[in-house]
Amino acid sequence: MDPEHWNTAYSAGDNVSWFEAAPEASLRMIGRAGLSPGRAIDVGGGASALARCLRGMGWDVTVLDISSAALELAQERLGAAASQIAWVAEDITRWRASVPFDLWHDRAVFHFLTTPEDRLAYANGLRAGLRPGGAAVIATFAEDGPERCSGLPVMRYAPEDLLAALGAGLRLEASERFVHVTPGGGKQRFQISLLRRDHEK
Repeated sequence: MDPEHWNTAYSAGDNVSWFEAAPEASLRMIGRAGLSPGRAIDVGGGASALARCLRGMGWDVTVLDISSAALELAQERLGAAASQIAWVAEDITRWRASVPFDLWHDRAVFHFLTTPEDRLAYANGLRAGLRPGGAAVIATFAEDGPERCSGLPVMRYAPEDLLAALGAGLRLEASERFVHVTPGGGKQRFQISLLRRDHEK
């Protein structure tokens, strides 16, 4: 993934196609996970409002994004409250957590990983970064979603295909489809899945 591509994309502010004023589907699925507030990471969180929502619920939040511009925009919006969140400008396929998280959230990063090598690197990072019994909430384009986004090709998934792509050690607990309406009025079909990390035997 190219940081400069995403820094340029975020120069459009809220006009990026993935912008949503309220992360309703993510919060709904996180609620279904039944976790007590602990450590959460928002992968590709960029300028999303989810970090603020999770922090307000008592979570210890880390936001990771390949775009430093996205993280700067998010911090500007939060003002003084930004100091309560950890901000990491890294490529998720290369980054590894130093301590495990209770919640892993990703809205629309995984579907940009179009090579087997990048998907494997992400899956290895997810398993290493999520505690046994922890939950991963991952949203991707659905099977009938867009074939490209932000000028780049994407992968499209059914929940079962997402589980298979992420490999062993996870189980699918819930999923749903939703339609994201872009700032320009376009409609994008997504799926969002709740995956649970197996307890180690």
